[in-house]
Amino acid sequence: MASSVVRSLLRKRVPIKVGRMCYSSLQTTKLFIDGKFVESNSSEWLDIHNPATNEVIARVPKATQDEMQAAVDSCSRSYHSWSDTSILARQQIFLRYQQIIKDNIVRGLCIILNQSLSLYLMVSPEVVEHACSITSLMLGETLPSLTKDMDIYTYRLPIGVCAGIAPFNFPAMIPLWMFPMGMVCGNTYLLKPSERVPACTMLLAKMLQDAGVPDGTLNIIHGQHDAVNFICDHPAIKAISFVGSNKAGEYIYERGSKNGKRVQSNMGAKNHGVVMPDANKENTLNQLVGAAFGAAGQRCMALSTAVLVGEARSWLPQLVERAKALRVNAGDQAGVDVGPLISPQAKERVNRLIQSGVDEGAKLLLDGRNVRVVGHENGNFVGPTIISNVTPQMTCYREEIFGPVLLVLEAESLDDAIRLVNSNPYGNGTAIFTTNGATARKYTHEVDVGQIGVNIPIPVPLPMFSFTGSRASFRGDTNFYGKQGIQFYTQIKTVISQWKAEDATVKTPAVSMPTMGR
Repeated sequence: MASSVVRSLLRKRVPIKVGRMCYSSLQTTKLFIDGKFVESNSSEWLDIHNPATNEVIARVPKATQDEMQAAVDSCSRSYHSWSDTSILARQQIFLRYQQIIKDNIVRGLCIILNQSLSLYLMVSPEVVEHACSITSLMLGETLPSLTKDMDIYTYRLPIGVCAGIAPFNFPAMIPLWMFPMGMVCGNTYLLKPSERVPACTMLLAKMLQDAGVPDGTLNIIHGQHDAVNFICDHPAIKAISFVGSNKAGEYIYERGSKNGKRVQSNMGAKNHGVVMPDANKENTLNQLVGAAFGAAGQRCMALSTAVLVGEARSWLPQLVERAKALRVNAGDQAGVDVGPLISPQAKERVNRLIQSGVDEGAKLLLDGRNVRVVGHENGNFVGPTIISNVTPQMTCYREEIFGPVLLVLEAESLDDAIRLVNSNPYGNGTAIFTTNGATARKYTHEVDVGQIGVNIPIPVPLPMFSFTGSRASFRGDTNFYGKQGIQFYTQIKTVISQWKAEDATVKTPAVSMPTMGR
């Protein structure tokens, strides 16, 4: 069913000449405006590549200014009726939506589009399920009988048209962090998925339509810089959610905020796994390998840096052997552990940062730069790579590599490890591996990182909590999903009322200001 739905959102185009290239019979991605999947009139198109082969498999338009305006106008028109829709009716739509997702999406959905991205294809309906708790999440507060005949209460209201800008690495999961929470609160939503992998988001839109959402409440545009600037600048858009790189995230936060918008911006990371000598050795080694190299390291919660404390430094040879055993191949192949990077540019950047470590004095224990995948020789593959003797001054440590590379640093004590982690500017996630409760408690209390795992390498919280990356990993005041997500997508209205019993009979007006009992 899923593959047929995706194909219905795409169609073949007649040959088009762009420069010296002739595009023939390529699938093109549509826009989603006012409840319709429409062909773009754009003269500018971007190629979508299969990262395992670098073949062009589809094209996505850079939406025109008129198309982007039509999308935001559709959000604005539908906002009044959608925000006035009862919270129970909105809840019912998203109850149906989460069931449709469960029924029709399986892990690896986008493999049918030959995107071969391994773990990137994961779909996470849990946030949608959490959005279905909206009748409890949006409860206000009240304090009756402040003084005689006077009450005060608050309630939450939507804020208007909201927008999301999503990354390539989780093309289904991260959009689901955005528009369900925003829309169930009564906002309408303009979404820009990654231009590298737009099809998953289009399928999510089709299923939301099948769940009964009114036309115009969700609109989808495609593009790059012009689309981002449009979202940051348009006065009708009140809030922006972003997940991606630091460079883009800082830009969106600054530009959107200057235009008076709320912005939540999840950005880069350098996540440390601190390994104590008393840790469960076999489990810890497995956890490090899986968290460092899963999804080819292309996730902001990848455990990209191991800090071996004291005698745990002797575990390094076994860590290398386990990483060597991982299987590198296209994401649609059975048993694959590490898939390709998203683009040749990403591969070049990862290779450059690996070499920088060698040039600056680190030791390359496992080199994945020359990995060869039979049948996919032109793919963007880098195999598991481990670099030891890394110091905090090295370029490979200061920059997020975003590839299957594990850096190894050493520390004499837990205090040294904590100082090392806290001196790094990022604050997305960290983990400690130990069997000592006091050690774990000290680490969780003293380390300055927003999300901490104890014997858990990737501490992404369940959606009833919030994704609480901090410091250079996040810009904004309220984080994604959970209670903070509701706060981001709503505003509070406070009502103070007074109904005097004697007003029904007293004829003389009161001219003094109410004092609320002060």
